[in-house]
Amino acid sequence: MPFCRCWESPIKSQALEYVAGICGVDEAGRGPLAGAVYAAAVMLDPQRPISGLNDSKKLSEKKRDVLTEIIKREAVHWAIASATVEEIDRLNILQATFLAMQRAVSALGGVPQEVWIDGNRAPLMPVPVQTVIKGDGKIAAIAAASILAKTARDTEMQKMHEMFPQYGFDRHKGYPTAQHIAALAQFGVSSIHRTSYAPVQKILRQRGLEL
Repeated sequence: MPFCRCWESPIKSQALEYVAGICGVDEAGRGPLAGAVYAAAVMLDPQRPISGLNDSKKLSEKKRDVLTEIIKREAVHWAIASATVEEIDRLNILQATFLAMQRAVSALGGVPQEVWIDGNRAPLMPVPVQTVIKGDGKIAAIAAASILAKTARDTEMQKMHEMFPQYGFDRHKGYPTAQHIAALAQFGVSSIHRTSYAPVQKILRQRGLEL
């Protein structure tokens, strides 16, 4: 994959902006102790704006679910991908996140002129890349990607709750809440926990298990 220079976007406006020809990319699930990390890539048509787009963290679950269906219907192209728990533990969470982003962009039905990624770091891509700090609150395509990534991961964690109901994944989605830490202490580490994360390592050590 060729080298692509990344730079920070000069865009400072708080209003969501539509930019023709770009693909917005964002991730969900870097902080949790369990489950895969997800990324989405979205290309939007500036002539067909979607009302209500915003950083997924600022939207209710119900609103995210509604917008997910609209984005999938109205986007020019969209794709969702993930990196597994095993890849997170082997590569580290940053590189696994980059891998999920690369997979999402590769799965798009079309080739964007540029890829714009939320944050200040980005993986190599086959097209030019821009990083946009707090881009999910500035660029419509990045906001849409944040929503798709978040809803996809939440859906997956709901399935994991059905497999491992003792951990409460339906409520905290794998994040290190007090409830989750208490469940880890009581029930130990499951096959979907990230053993490279310190709170999980602590439980393994307490139980005399090898990391």
